[in-house]
Amino acid sequence: MPDAKTLLKLTTTPEDHRIAQLAAAAIGLSLIDAAIPLPLPGIKPGLANIVTLIVLARYGWVAAAWVSGLRIFAGSLLLGYFLSPGFFMSLTGALFSLLTLALAIRLPRRYFGPVSWSVLAAFAHIGGQLLLARWWLIPHNGLFLLLPFFAVAALVFGIINGLIAARLLEELPATDSEIENA
Repeated sequence: MPDAKTLLKLTTTPEDHRIAQLAAAAIGLSLIDAAIPLPLPGIKPGLANIVTLIVLARYGWVAAAWVSGLRIFAGSLLLGYFLSPGFFMSLTGALFSLLTLALAIRLPRRYFGPVSWSVLAAFAHIGGQLLLARWWLIPHNGLFLLLPFFAVAALVFGIINGLIAARLLEELPATDSEIENA
């Protein structure tokens, strides 16, 4: 039996549980995303971003960053590409996306919301991935010839995911903090 001095007890909060549940939802959507066949490598719907947008709107940027980070690490472990080039591409895209969202949530909510956040994040995501691919994997400017295809995909999927997130935010019951701020 282990000595009582060697036991480590972690205390979790309701916030920890909420982030874990939301990250699990995002991971599940990432697994679905990975199963969808698409015509061009690197283009995916980014379904897990719907969860990130909802978390951003409801709980703030820090919670969204946690959910996104947990999704990337756990998803890469489950899909078998942890520490592979695909992992670093995903991580870079998420970092660019999260930095963009940190700025986007400061824009006036009257004009900017989940749809515009989603489009901005999608463009930042693909921009970050293209920069990493150019710097690390394909050191040739010909890579940027794919930019129009990626830009169209970012716009289309950004709009679709943003619309889904906006609709879910309307339908989900308000949180305690949202009731207090009303």
